[in-house]
Amino acid sequence: MYYEIRTYRLKVGALPKYLALVGEQGIAIQRSHLGHLVGYFHSDIGPQNQIVHIWAFDSLDDRERRRAALAADPAWQAFIPHIQALIEEMDSKVMRPTSFSPQP
Repeated sequence: MYYEIRTYRLKVGALPKYLALVGEQGIAIQRSHLGHLVGYFHSDIGPQNQIVHIWAFDSLDDRERRRAALAADPAWQAFIPHIQALIEEMDSKVMRPTSFSPQP
């Protein structure tokens, strides 16, 4: 299992609009392609204006296929400019759990 951890730093004041857009439209599109959502979080203590979402994939090939399908979806292509305008910075990493890590 591989986990993609995406962290977005949003523009100051953009969090409510971002959460509304993703909650009302974006997450359904993402889930239809990306599959297993481990969690979707926003910062409360520490660095502010951050979103972190974690997706699980069976393999790197699985991740690549799923992300390509999402990118090709016309609904996602129409949606993405709305949230891109709210994002200042993005970081994405793919992690593998250790043998002793709990599995979600």
